[in-house]
Amino acid sequence: MKIAVMGAGAWGTALAMSFARHHAVSLWARDTAQIESMRAAGENQRYLAGQPFPAQLTLQAELGVAVADADLVLVVTPTAGLRPSLRALTTLGSTLPVLWACKGLEADTQLPAHEVAAAELPATVSRGILTGPSFAQEVAAGLPAALTLASEDAGFADEWAAALNSSRLRIYSSNDIIGAEIGGAVKNIMAIAAGVGDGLKLGHNARAALLTRGLAEITRFGVALGARPETFNGLSGLGDLILTCTGDLSRNRKVGLLLAEGKPLAEIIRNLGHVAEGVNTARAVQQQAERLQVDMPITAAVCRMLFEELPAAEAIAGLMGRGAKKEAA
Repeated sequence: MKIAVMGAGAWGTALAMSFARHHAVSLWARDTAQIESMRAAGENQRYLAGQPFPAQLTLQAELGVAVADADLVLVVTPTAGLRPSLRALTTLGSTLPVLWACKGLEADTQLPAHEVAAAELPATVSRGILTGPSFAQEVAAGLPAALTLASEDAGFADEWAAALNSSRLRIYSSNDIIGAEIGGAVKNIMAIAAGVGDGLKLGHNARAALLTRGLAEITRFGVALGARPETFNGLSGLGDLILTCTGDLSRNRKVGLLLAEGKPLAEIIRNLGHVAEGVNTARAVQQQAERLQVDMPITAAVCRMLFEELPAAEAIAGLMGRGAKKEAA
């Protein structure tokens, strides 16, 4: 089996390396200089230094060459890059099945990825999302991980989960694509909040409360969009939430840590070196939540810190000062 991976950032490279241990993989990037640099070094020195490429991984700067004879295309870009990537495939006339691995809502439309795909891909193209708790550095190193492959087509999800499953990267299937996407997107917002709490040294009790109430918030929002509540207890919900809110490799948690230090957002983004999806997703989710009349106090607090320069300590005080309510509400 041959897999074409679009996007040579940390996560795209890590997935390409993982799958290349069992399949032929072609990794494409639009930056020819980046491809040449990786080819010369035998690794992605910018994002995954010290992780040599497997033998079955090839590098391509021409998209048409990368997808030629492929059985599957995996789009691994930030959410902002998903629509142009799908358009590029359509322009080529590709009808290959497509998976994407981005975690966010499109900033200007507030659309989840599957709705972007519906607008850009021919109806005959099979599609789905690959998501779940996963740091690129660990996957690239071959450490064990588990992901969810979700599609509206249950047969497609089952088939490709089985085809991509391996002893180091276990793949589970789901037909709740909305739940899988919302879990992966909104947990990034919660990770920013968790980073703020950790940066203010609020303790483990506060972090546990944040994760628990954050999961409730994610579930309310997802169900309002048509997801099944049980999905949020799985890898793309609770699993991804735990990892992103507690792991030192989390970009979104790092944003929260820096907010707690009083750093302005522009400086945080400039110095981060990677895309933190939670920043753009926070505003899109808040707008959707207001439209749906879904109560999302943690998301609202994160938005005020990010976009209204509300000091972190004041944001936490506002959350803790809310009136008492039933836990299930």
